[in-house]
Amino acid sequence: MTPVVEVVEHAPAVSFPLPDAVGRALAAGDVLDAAPDPYAAGRWSLRAGSKVGAVSVAGPGLDEAFTVRITPKTPVARLFFLLGYSLDPGSAWRDGEVEVAEHRDLLPALAHVVERQVDRALRQGPLQGYRVTEEAALVVRGRIREAEQIRRRFGATLPVEVTYDEFTTDIAENRILRAAVERLLRLPGLPRDLRRRLLHQRGRLADVTAPVRGRPIPAWRPTRLNARYHPALRLAGVVLDNASAEHSHGGLVIDGFLFDMNKLFEDFVTVALREALRGSGRTSRLQDTHHLDEAAAVRMRPDFVLYGADGAPAAVADAKYKVERKGGFPEADLYQMLAYCTALGLRKGHLVYARGSASHAAHQVRHAGILIHQHALDLGQQPAGLLADIATIARHMVPDLRV
Repeated sequence: MTPVVEVVEHAPAVSFPLPDAVGRALAAGDVLDAAPDPYAAGRWSLRAGSKVGAVSVAGPGLDEAFTVRITPKTPVARLFFLLGYSLDPGSAWRDGEVEVAEHRDLLPALAHVVERQVDRALRQGPLQGYRVTEEAALVVRGRIREAEQIRRRFGATLPVEVTYDEFTTDIAENRILRAAVERLLRLPGLPRDLRRRLLHQRGRLADVTAPVRGRPIPAWRPTRLNARYHPALRLAGVVLDNASAEHSHGGLVIDGFLFDMNKLFEDFVTVALREALRGSGRTSRLQDTHHLDEAAAVRMRPDFVLYGADGAPAAVADAKYKVERKGGFPEADLYQMLAYCTALGLRKGHLVYARGSASHAAHQVRHAGILIHQHALDLGQQPAGLLADIATIARHMVPDLRV
């Protein structure tokens, strides 16, 4: 049986018996904080940060692979609500907690949701489209590539270098789905039935070019023709973007899947604020670039900036995946928001945290005329409650807003 090490995100460090090679590989792999336990030989102290998921460590010198599983504090069903809403606020599957109700662990839940969406996308058969093909052929098809014919064939008439549009299933959309399925099949700890269903989906995409490690995933753009693929493609993008890069250390290979809860929370808050403020006559921009100084040497990127009808900044917000400690939230966040407000010429700024002792607090900055709001969201509540809290924050930003 594969040894499994389980830790919880942002929990105190825990000591585990690990081979030194595995401990060193984890320490170098940007998975979690790992260091030799100073009080016990052969044990390593492991502490998870904001990344959740699982990785496996395997290679020469190990009798079997080690799996490290990092469990999120946020309920898995709620995590998928945050993910789904940030991907597509109007999509029906975003609030489908039934989709993951049978899975308490993150990776099986993710694989289950992706497999269901791929199955729905392929229900009418794989999407077909035109792909530009360039090849050497014995018959003329499409257009002759004259420059290539001269460069490669030196005046020979056959074969002919041609280019043509081929109607095929081997298009970007299907390649992305296959790449995501292949990636999920490599994850540790998937139930047998779920693995079998993923293999079935891979079989339905058998005529599609298999992904090659190290090569970029093809780009796609949403259109009316690929509308039934949109949920599956967005989830496939999450799988491929968050898959930890396979890398080696000391002969061992680390491979797996890691969510960054910092980014997930930031994406949800900014997208939810944008939706809450839609129709207000103002424009929202996420991760918009500004500068602190007149020389534009110090760059700033607030998570969320709201612009008025005149194009001037009207409100600013930053999302922080942090829980209030005994002494309160970090003061550095207040200094950062003060810099944002000063550079943008705003009298108010908003910090949004994952949880706090109170839903709202405010600090009036001395001699500056700037008021900094601190909002706290309880990620354990139902989706409707989360969106209601976001609407409250939006009203703080725009007092006359009707949401």
